[in-house]
Amino acid sequence: MTNADHAPPIIDVRRLRKTYPGGVEAVKEIDFTVAAGEVFGLLGPNGAGKSTTIGMLTTTIAPTAGSARLAGFDVSREPLAARGVSSVVFQDPVVDRPLTGRRNLELHARLWGVAPAVAGTRIAETVAAFGLGEIVDRPVGTYSGGQRRRLEIARALVSDPRVLFLDEPTVGLDPRIRHELIDVIGGLRVRTGMTIVVTTHYLDEAERLCDRIAVMHLGRIVALDTPAALMAALGGELVEVRVDGDAEAALAVMRADGVAGNGAFAIGSTVTLPLHDRGPGDAIAAIDLLRLPVTAIGSRRPTLDDVYLRLTGDRISAAA
Repeated sequence: MTNADHAPPIIDVRRLRKTYPGGVEAVKEIDFTVAAGEVFGLLGPNGAGKSTTIGMLTTTIAPTAGSARLAGFDVSREPLAARGVSSVVFQDPVVDRPLTGRRNLELHARLWGVAPAVAGTRIAETVAAFGLGEIVDRPVGTYSGGQRRRLEIARALVSDPRVLFLDEPTVGLDPRIRHELIDVIGGLRVRTGMTIVVTTHYLDEAERLCDRIAVMHLGRIVALDTPAALMAALGGELVEVRVDGDAEAALAVMRADGVAGNGAFAIGSTVTLPLHDRGPGDAIAAIDLLRLPVTAIGSRRPTLDDVYLRLTGDRISAAA
C-alpha cells in the first residue's frame, strides 16, 4: 500500500440528486469518488444527467439532496472554497470574441486574483502547451472552433486548479480537430498530474482519455469501472446475429437452447451474444442448428457501445 492508496478522494459524491421545477429528476442519487490525478469520465447521451452533475460539482446548480465534496469542501455549504480549487470548461463558449486570446487569459487571471507576475508565467506556459503562440494576439473572433476550444481550456488553467471539469470538450468539432484536442487533453494529464473530470458521448474519447468511466442513463450511474473492465465483462468476443423478424423471439429461442446466456441482448433486428466460455465458431454452429431466420452473422471484439447497449437498450450515438 502506498500513501496514495490511503489518501481521501479529491471528489466525493454521495446520493447526489437534482430535481428541477415541474418534477424533472435529472440526477437520481448517484455515488462516486475520484482520486487525485485521475481522469474520470461521465459517459452518456444528451439528457443522461452528465451536465447537471458537472453543474452541481462546480456550484452553478444547487443540489436537491445528497452531498458532493471537492478537496474536502462541500459544494453546498462551502461553495467559494470548492470553486477555488476547481475550474470548468462548459459546452458553450465563454471567451470574449472581440478581445485577443492573451487579453482573455489576462482578464481571467485577474478575476481569480492571480498575481501579475505569476499570471504572466502561467499564461506563457499554457500558450506554449496548447499551441496558441501564433494566434494568441489575434481577436478570438478570428479563431477556428478548435482554436477557440484550446483557448478556453488554457483559460481554465490560469488559476492553477486542482480539479479541471471539461463538459463535452470536443462537441461540434470536426473529426480531425477533435482528435487533436483529445491529444492536447491527454498531454495535460501527463504533464501536470491534474485531476480531470470529462463528460462525453464520444466512445473513443472516453476510452482514450479516462482511467475510469461512469456510464449514466436517465439520471443514474448504471456502471462504473475502467474502460477495459467494462468491455471485458462482455467477454473476449461477441457474436452478432441479424434476423428477419422479431429479435427478442430469436433471443428467447437461443436462451431456451442454451446458446445464449443472461448477458445476451436484442436491439432492433440484432441479437448480440457475449462469448465467455466458447469460441465464435462453436457459437455460430450452434445458432445455425436452430434454423432461425438469420440474415447475417459474425463475430467481433466488444466496444463501449456494446456496454451501453446492454445496460440501456440504446446506442449511445443514436441517443446523443
